[in-house]
Amino acid sequence: MTSSAVATNRSQPAMVSENCYDVTTYPVGNPYEDIGAVINSIIADIKSRQSLSDLNDGGKPGAVIYIPPGDYRLVTQVVIDVSYLKIMGSGHGFTSSSIRFNTPANELARWHELWPGGSRILVDVSPVTADGQAAGAAFHVRRTGNPRISSVEFADFCIDGLHFVDDGSGPNEAENTYKNGKTGIYVGSANDSFRITGMGLIYLEYGVTVHDADALAIDNNFIAECGNCIELKGMGQASRIANNFVGAGYQGHSIYAENYGGILVSANNVFPRGASSIYFSGVVRSSVTGNRFHSFYPGMLVFAANCCENLVSSNHFLRDREPWAPMQKYDNGLDDLFGLLRIDGSNNSVIANHISETIDTRYIKPSAAKPVMINVVSGSGNYIANNHIVATAETSQMNDVPNSACFATQVGALLSTSNLKALEVTTVLVQDGSMRNTVLDSGNDEEVVMDRARNAFRGTPVPAE
Repeated sequence: MTSSAVATNRSQPAMVSENCYDVTTYPVGNPYEDIGAVINSIIADIKSRQSLSDLNDGGKPGAVIYIPPGDYRLVTQVVIDVSYLKIMGSGHGFTSSSIRFNTPANELARWHELWPGGSRILVDVSPVTADGQAAGAAFHVRRTGNPRISSVEFADFCIDGLHFVDDGSGPNEAENTYKNGKTGIYVGSANDSFRITGMGLIYLEYGVTVHDADALAIDNNFIAECGNCIELKGMGQASRIANNFVGAGYQGHSIYAENYGGILVSANNVFPRGASSIYFSGVVRSSVTGNRFHSFYPGMLVFAANCCENLVSSNHFLRDREPWAPMQKYDNGLDDLFGLLRIDGSNNSVIANHISETIDTRYIKPSAAKPVMINVVSGSGNYIANNHIVATAETSQMNDVPNSACFATQVGALLSTSNLKALEVTTVLVQDGSMRNTVLDSGNDEEVVMDRARNAFRGTPVPAE
């Protein structure tokens, strides 16, 4: 829509009803030039009209702000300090920017579209490093006092960080750094019953960062090609991360949580370039079930800082090597003795997972080492049982496929199950000092390394040849 068309729309009604707003018909500001200023004006209008905290057993019902399909630049950060606010669009609009930025210009001329679409916000904020992560957020939720801010919802639109920036890693590498100081959604104060659903977040250094959450739901989103995708910080409880497509960069976390209890992480499809698929620090009594995790590096699942009484069950873990030439130079800096799954804590259950590693032995670090699948570095009372661990070595083929064939290259590598041979690994390593752990049917006598006088062990039976 042109600026003149926007101006014409100013004579139309500003709202479908008094608590339903459309950014393209609201009479203040131009949403195509700065949707942030428009939404802030709408929030100010909500607060001025809904000023009474108790009116007929109500008084502050909140509102809906609608973003129709289109491209909207955000120069001014949106600050949300009201409860019961839903910001919604009509399409998450996700498409891979990483593939685009790594495709030769002559091929791009034949592409059907180049940029994310749907109801798309283009983040043009200019973060100041000294002001911290919140300064670079497109949406900053914050409110002090009681009660906690509640029931803020983001649904069905795209937040696009547009570009990453040069971090000195090398010429022509700016778009692969996963750095730009931008955050999609930043929640900086205690909150209750937030929902983030159907969103597309791309090319942000931080996708979603939420502090001090209670009953948070992050469901059915596409959060990928971000430096870090989902972060739960501070402390919190009873939250859910489910049914998302997630994929961080090689220096960040796909799913991260600290000092939380009662998190449900389920049915997510986590893409392979994150430094970790899931990283818990001081998390207790939470469940990681029914996910598909794929990684190009060790350290897929990390429990750090004394994580206790967590359940990890019925997940599929796959580690292989990056097959796409433009990204093969990057990794997360960990070697194969770190562990695909690394446990620091007590009384955790790791049960009935399928864990696969397929890699050319030339790429194992340190050279000739036995990769460690599950590494219990400290703690007691951990129960590791009935995990099926499949380790194979493959012969890598030189990748001369054009960059534009990223999809075919990656899917071809994923589907390849021929020309494989057994790879010697340590299926479970229980470090010295860890005791009263139980390891059952998760590796044979030669594959499990532990002090069997201080821990309980039953090996997986080995079929007769």
